[in-house]
Amino acid sequence: MTLYGEKRPPADDRPTVPVTAVKWPADEPEPTGPRGEGSRSRRVRVLLAAGVATAVLVSVASVGAYAYAGDVPRGTTVLGAELGGRSRAGAVRELRAELDRRADALATPLTVRVGEKSAEITPADVGLAVDVDATVAAAAEAKAHAVERLVGSRSVEPVVTVDVARLDAALKKVVGDQGQKMTMPAITWSGTTPKAVHPKPSLALDPERSAEVVREGWLGGQPVTVPLVETHPATTAEEVDRMVAELAKPAVAAPVTLTTDKGSVTIPPKAIAKSLRFTADKAGTLTPQVDVKRLRAALGDDLTKVEVPPKDARMTISGGKPKVIDGSPGQQLDSAALGRDLLTVLPKADGREVTGTLKPAEPDLTAEKLAGLGIKERVSTFTTRFTGGLSSPRSQNIITIAKDVDGTVVLPGETFSLNGHTGERGYAQGYRDAPVILDGKLVPGVGGGTSQFTTTLFNATYYAGLEDVEHKPHSYWFSRYPPVIESTIFWPNLDFKFRNDTPYGVLIDTSYTSSSITVSIWSTEIYDSVKTEYGPRRNITKPKTIYLEPGPTCIPANGIDGFTQDAYRVIRKDGKVIKREKFSWRYAAEPRYICGPEPS
Repeated sequence: MTLYGEKRPPADDRPTVPVTAVKWPADEPEPTGPRGEGSRSRRVRVLLAAGVATAVLVSVASVGAYAYAGDVPRGTTVLGAELGGRSRAGAVRELRAELDRRADALATPLTVRVGEKSAEITPADVGLAVDVDATVAAAAEAKAHAVERLVGSRSVEPVVTVDVARLDAALKKVVGDQGQKMTMPAITWSGTTPKAVHPKPSLALDPERSAEVVREGWLGGQPVTVPLVETHPATTAEEVDRMVAELAKPAVAAPVTLTTDKGSVTIPPKAIAKSLRFTADKAGTLTPQVDVKRLRAALGDDLTKVEVPPKDARMTISGGKPKVIDGSPGQQLDSAALGRDLLTVLPKADGREVTGTLKPAEPDLTAEKLAGLGIKERVSTFTTRFTGGLSSPRSQNIITIAKDVDGTVVLPGETFSLNGHTGERGYAQGYRDAPVILDGKLVPGVGGGTSQFTTTLFNATYYAGLEDVEHKPHSYWFSRYPPVIESTIFWPNLDFKFRNDTPYGVLIDTSYTSSSITVSIWSTEIYDSVKTEYGPRRNITKPKTIYLEPGPTCIPANGIDGFTQDAYRVIRKDGKVIKREKFSWRYAAEPRYICGPEPS
């Protein structure tokens, strides 16, 4: 018998070995006929089937052995490079060689389109590359799929990598003004009237989607279109309107009564409006909450009826040495519970009452913590002088702000703001009218003179080597101040700030006489010295003479030259200059103001 076109084998004259047929349980009964005829037929079929199966298995094994010689199945190509039949190391070498042959093409700028604009991106600038090892690993994984990979050929797509952040930055330049920033949902207040801000979707790049598109299209030889993706905020316009109707408007329709063991406080609608905030997270989910810190500020002194604020430990200078004075605990409302309970009753028309729980409140700065801050010696001091004695309004303003700041402790890493510390400096805070510079001339204004204290404080922190965060010199130079190294202040726009960039605490100590104000900084000495080196004055200008209408608001001035000058703060430590900072300022020439008519 011939199988699969094989040649008939020569006659075999070896003795025949008798074979006993085995009857399987599923075999059909032997057909009737002459004895032994059915048995022989069955044996032939069984032996024939076994032979075919063996031949097929041998054939499959042979083809499989051929197809899977090496780590990568035969017939596997990547970018036209034949990797089949190779070991992984060999396949890596062959693929790298193919990439070297294509180096110029792979370095060719890729044209990308975003919306109506297009640009070319250099692959190396955004990290576009073929990951050779990952590509070979993907080609070798075909061994897990046996039957369908036995014969034929296949092409494996290369694994492409890209730096998502760098690609996104490059694509943003292409986007330009085509995108649209998401408008977050919000509810704002105009007095006690809530205003809805409806959300709008963003139209922007999705970095991961952009990377996917560029990876897939890079090697195609055609421009790649990167989509702008529209993203909607989680809270819809309808939900914002419903929040206004169901919470914001009812919240300010009537006051809320806050009851405690020590008495009751009425929370008026204005205080509710200032403390009820609606904030959206990055996804645009709008959430209402009661800001208890804002509520406290809105209620002001009303909370003193039921609360006892804790007192921080403080430090004074006694006998030329710092002395710690212990603070004391207080009792304050449980802020978390108050915010939660208040939010619950605000939508209601009736039953607008909440019960506040008073809890012990420890001071933020304890005596133990204060004593461990390293405030042990005076590291700098600075004095400026004034005229008029302590009875003049200007002098009283200087003393008022000095007393407010005296004893302030600035912790390591904290930034001190003079406006933030004192708040508004008005009549209610004890300040008086005195000359201030407004629109280039001296006029009466509440708080005049506080700039002299600001200059004194600035110099004290400057010579302590502390970090200057914000200051602005005066428009004109006054001889009572050092040039350049001085600072004005004006509520709320002009501030003075410094940062305690040392590992120690900083104590601000103020003192005064009838003709001077002094600020000293106490801490731990760090530097050998802090000095100022001045450059020469240049661009000197002479003052003009201006005649003003006489009257109570007219303040005469003699006029001051204008000039530009540089000052350098030189800080030394361990005998070396470790920091040299340049401060520059241009002073205008202050006119000579005469209260009277111009001579004819």
